Amino acid sequence: MLDIQQLRRDLDGVVAQLARRRYPQLPLDVPRFQALEAERKQIQVATEQAQARRNALSKQIGQLKGRQAKGEAGAEAEAAALMVEVNGLADELQHGAERLEGIQAELSAMLMAIPNLPHASVPDGADETANVEVRRWGTPATYAFTPRDHVELGAALGLDFETGAKLSGSRFTFMRGPAARLHRALAQFMLDTQTLEHGYTECYTPYIVNREVLEGTGQLPKFKDDMFWVFRGSDGSEGEGAASEQYLISTSEISLTNTVREQVLEAAQLPIKLTAHSPCFRSEAGSAGRDTRGMIRQHQFDKVEMVQITHPEKSYEALEQMVGHAEAVLRKLELPYRVVALSTGDMGFGAAKTYDLEVWLPGQNAYREISSCSNCEAFQARRMMARFRPVVDGRQGKPEFVHTLNGSGLAVGRTLVAVLENHQRADGSIGIPAALRPYLGGMEVLEP
Repeated sequence: MLDIQQLRRDLDGVVAQLARRRYPQLPLDVPRFQALEAERKQIQVATEQAQARRNALSKQIGQLKGRQAKGEAGAEAEAAALMVEVNGLADELQHGAERLEGIQAELSAMLMAIPNLPHASVPDGADETANVEVRRWGTPATYAFTPRDHVELGAALGLDFETGAKLSGSRFTFMRGPAARLHRALAQFMLDTQTLEHGYTECYTPYIVNREVLEGTGQLPKFKDDMFWVFRGSDGSEGEGAASEQYLISTSEISLTNTVREQVLEAAQLPIKLTAHSPCFRSEAGSAGRDTRGMIRQHQFDKVEMVQITHPEKSYEALEQMVGHAEAVLRKLELPYRVVALSTGDMGFGAAKTYDLEVWLPGQNAYREISSCSNCEAFQARRMMARFRPVVDGRQGKPEFVHTLNGSGLAVGRTLVAVLENHQRADGSIGIPAALRPYLGGMEVLEP
């Protein structure tokens, strides 16, 4: 969520920044915002005046009642007349308070639908074609045979798309034998790399979360159709003993980041670095017809997530570190990749800046996304009310919003795809990278 004070101070500047995102239409109804703000100011001025008038009248009434007690003629009638005016002011104040509450609710809903402002360093552009390549690592292998994609390779290794579809429909995968073992080994390898080498604390999180948790990280209300909805009472009620609105997580970023919601942290606690391996559930509502073959775009997939909660002055340093933490996994697995900075038109809703890591897939003869690392600055923290107490000249200052970052370290299914395709052999076997062998009992080759 953006800071409403920023919109009030520099509306034109905010509009210019939002325009960089190249949405089909500006995600802020400027005339409506201005009208609400004008009405809010008018009501607040009128309220202050009415309160001052009521206070003055109450003082006069008190004085008149004192004179009435002394038997002064006309004091009672004069006090009664003033009481009528006081009662009218009370009605006016109540009406103003109710209208002000409605305005604040509409402004809040408006803010919840506005994306984050892009950082100045983000390249401008309408879509992924404007993304900027930052660097590459590794050279795609050449083969003495025609390389196969993971669907062909995986059939003999236990990747079973037919059974997945029979059980749950399209975009689900069933794994058995070597494929399932490789998938598990990759997740364990990633967790160990992030915890033992990069300093993240391993977590286990719920896979079902409440509505307000998704609002905190920005999935709701805008992307409700992309979530798998679990249950809600017919009357919309929530709470103990009542059905509530809950959703399957689309990433453990949601649950990890919300661990600091409604908290005021001490500066010494920062940075907080968390990681978790979890399934992720996405309806892929806006991707009909895209990547229907294989494991690239699934309704259910696993991911090892990285989250950092940082001091605002350290968040962009942390972003570069997180990209490096994801790169380390790809390098250990001997997978060629490139890092790209996303353009303003390709970034996610809550991100101020995003890097994607794209791994080389011989079966597609293309680089495909395998990790996305984003700095959300204070956007999520403001929605979650996640703050910290800065230390200024040895003294604690007023609470400020933390910055939140998230990144994949990595998407497990896509990493499995990359290992199969990049380390394939002519006979359909798969060479196991040295760093992964301890997680497979020392196995050097995955046999069909």
